Amino acid sequence: MPDQSIPQARTAAEVSEPAESAGSHGISRRALLGTAGATGLVLGAAGGAAGYAAAPAPATPLTSVGSDRAMFHGKHQPGITEGLQARGHLVAFDLAAGAGRKEAAALLRRWSTTAERLMAGEAAPHDDTDVARDAGPCSLTLTFGFGHSFFGRTGLDKERPSALDPLPDFSSDHLDKTRSDGDLWVQIGANDALVAFHALRAIQKDAGGAARLRWQMNGFNRTPGATAHPMTARNLMGQLDGTRNPKPADPDFNRRIFVPASGEPAWMANGSYAVVRRIRMLLDDWEKLSVPAQEAVIGRRKSNGAPLSGGDETTPMDLEKTDAKGEYVVPLNAHARITRPDKNGGAAMLRRPFSYHDGFDADGTPDAGLLFVCWQADPLRGFVPVQRKLDRGDALSQFIRHEASGLFAVPGGAAEGEYVGQRLLEA
Repeated sequence: MPDQSIPQARTAAEVSEPAESAGSHGISRRALLGTAGATGLVLGAAGGAAGYAAAPAPATPLTSVGSDRAMFHGKHQPGITEGLQARGHLVAFDLAAGAGRKEAAALLRRWSTTAERLMAGEAAPHDDTDVARDAGPCSLTLTFGFGHSFFGRTGLDKERPSALDPLPDFSSDHLDKTRSDGDLWVQIGANDALVAFHALRAIQKDAGGAARLRWQMNGFNRTPGATAHPMTARNLMGQLDGTRNPKPADPDFNRRIFVPASGEPAWMANGSYAVVRRIRMLLDDWEKLSVPAQEAVIGRRKSNGAPLSGGDETTPMDLEKTDAKGEYVVPLNAHARITRPDKNGGAAMLRRPFSYHDGFDADGTPDAGLLFVCWQADPLRGFVPVQRKLDRGDALSQFIRHEASGLFAVPGGAAEGEYVGQRLLEA
């Protein structure tokens, strides 16, 4: 769980301006959003240089957090390569009884229109609730995927990818079927909680009579700018979580994370597969361990993420190093040792999780942990082999419990004038 880092991809782009008149405070939403390029960096799905866009200075400038914008249209869907966001919602829908391919296409068209507008900091296309009226884009992303059951319900069984076959059972699974799987999946992330909720509400309303909510989960991360300098995030166990994540600059990043343009099925070109797991952390048991005991479970220092074999967070782990007693300094069952790609046939996945806290049980036990989301070109070569190995002897397994699961095919990004999934639904 903690041994990979999340890259950030930024590109220069101007924030589009919604046509909206001045509100009761005398400052138009158009004027507010006009500062996005002038006061902060602009996010994009593709890697590149950060830049500023010239814009007239309004009376009330947005902060850099509010002005950051991810782009809806692109080679890949947003919400995959962008940096971790402060707030997230994961939500799954099932198509309504009688709804099929036609209704699904209309729904994805509505969702895409809404996503494009909200990610630009504009109001929803209809019945906007004004929840996000005073904010900019806030790095909002919306990402859409299809579950295994979607294809049967839309008569598209022949287009279902083999990589979408159900995940195998794992010994650590205690899955709640009502909070797992689903026909359609939406990932929402933003650096402002109101902006994220606004998007969640808009997507739910857009579903209308075409789809009904199956499950929904809320998550969070550290707010960007809360630390003196950018750093790997910590999870609720206090560990740096994400040190060895693949990075877009890696020469094999696209091959491991995205389906190639020539891949099968054709509609998945430049797409990816998302494995979603609700992993409860047994924090009462974990927090009883001493810091050295926790570090032995993980294989890294809690303070700075350095491997127990020495160095700093980015120092390669020396798996052969022993102590004075001849014992491995990185235990054989340490989580960081077991999850290494070079110990799993090169299996790699891009982890982009959120932490969650859903209150306390009657006995005071916290219902908290990780909304694990990982991305790969093929889950049978990414998530599955690593999880199977973890099942066989990960020291961390006694302190976590997998309570919900889903696997979704996430098609490539929509080109200008397209909606997400159009190449599947209108083939």
